[in-house]
Amino acid sequence: MTSGDTYGYQARDGPETAPTTPRAVPWGNVLLTAFAAVGWSYSAMAAVAALGLHLLGADAQGSLGPMTAAVVTMAVGGKVSPSGDVTAFGISGAAARGTIDILPLGVGLVGALLLAWVVLRPLRQAREPVGAPEVAARTGTVAALFFVVLGGLAWAGRSTISINGALLGNGQGGTGGILGTLPGIGDLGDLGGGLLNGLDQLVKDKASVGFRADIGASMTGGLIWVLAVLAIALLASRATPLPPGWAAVRPAVWALCVMLLAAVVAGLAAAVYSAITDGHPGRVVGGALLGAPNGVWLGTTLGLFVPWYGSASGPLAVLLPHPLAAVLGTGGGERSITVAGLAQADGRMWLLPVAAVTMMLAAGVLAAARTPAVRRGSAWRYVAGSAGRLAVVGAGAVPLVAWLTGFAVNADLSVFGFDAVGSALTLHPSLALAALLGAAW
Repeated sequence: MTSGDTYGYQARDGPETAPTTPRAVPWGNVLLTAFAAVGWSYSAMAAVAALGLHLLGADAQGSLGPMTAAVVTMAVGGKVSPSGDVTAFGISGAAARGTIDILPLGVGLVGALLLAWVVLRPLRQAREPVGAPEVAARTGTVAALFFVVLGGLAWAGRSTISINGALLGNGQGGTGGILGTLPGIGDLGDLGGGLLNGLDQLVKDKASVGFRADIGASMTGGLIWVLAVLAIALLASRATPLPPGWAAVRPAVWALCVMLLAAVVAGLAAAVYSAITDGHPGRVVGGALLGAPNGVWLGTTLGLFVPWYGSASGPLAVLLPHPLAAVLGTGGGERSITVAGLAQADGRMWLLPVAAVTMMLAAGVLAAARTPAVRRGSAWRYVAGSAGRLAVVGAGAVPLVAWLTGFAVNADLSVFGFDAVGSALTLHPSLALAALLGAAW
């Protein structure tokens, strides 16, 4: 240990402790890295989104290109709204409006990982100390290029999907067509047959619905998204300089990121197993590619006893799965969602706290293992410091993950041939309690 190591961290823990002068900004490498990072990130997100939509059968109803652009836009914080020839739905004018506010986190997570990896790679391989000006140049260039490309993507994310009612159901209350092959429909408890029969009766022969990406809101959300991804990557990596004292939280940030990713991997493994045993594996895998982190992180926050609130009203309420449908019902009023409430409908929900607590304990072990040793005789100070830093990071990470997982779908138009005016599905957490619980755990 060096005499100037006040916080017990060795010089190898970050280039900010190195005594040499940082190198000049290599602008050529900065630009090449920015193009590579943004290109690989968007390409990976487009590939995952297109594959997921194809496996779900969405390309049979409309053009895959605009749908992929819309999903990628939503994955980075963009907004998509229904549009099109609403007179075909029996409604027109100001009543024909709606919003879709949901993040397909499976798509966004792939893009975030590739973006962070490409940006950090030259910093890890640098033989000379990296200064703050170079880090600012790299992050600023990547954010600017990402912002420009997103503008074109949001413009491309608009189309009209023609829906053939015969593909959705046989129109006679049967289970033929797409609705009859959706994975898990038969396992939704009392919703199974009722959902299929109800939708079959509501579907008309043909209908169409359009969608468009809100360019202004999408570009604002995308800029926030890319800056947040870069900030988390810089905090978790030991290859970048940070202000004095900030390096102390790196082990905790890295540990929580690893455990959140491990939880997603476990969710994907469960989806693969389900696909093997399901009669329509493509739809299971497609849904997992688009939304595995949504379900996994929702379960994680519920397992940490973060309270959630949701509401369901109108015809869209029949789309809720068990046991969420049992808690929210169809009354339209906002209700509390907790593990105890879900467990009354399905006792397996008590496994969520077990998994979440195990994840937090593992994060604590990883953070402690990555934290450099302190001076002899300072064990309690080491324990208290590690716990305090993990609490600070948990207070920010848990509400962030909960906020990303929430969604809102408001439909004030007729979709799939039935009147959905006044329909809404919302799910949002208590962010204040999420922060308190994140620190406490």
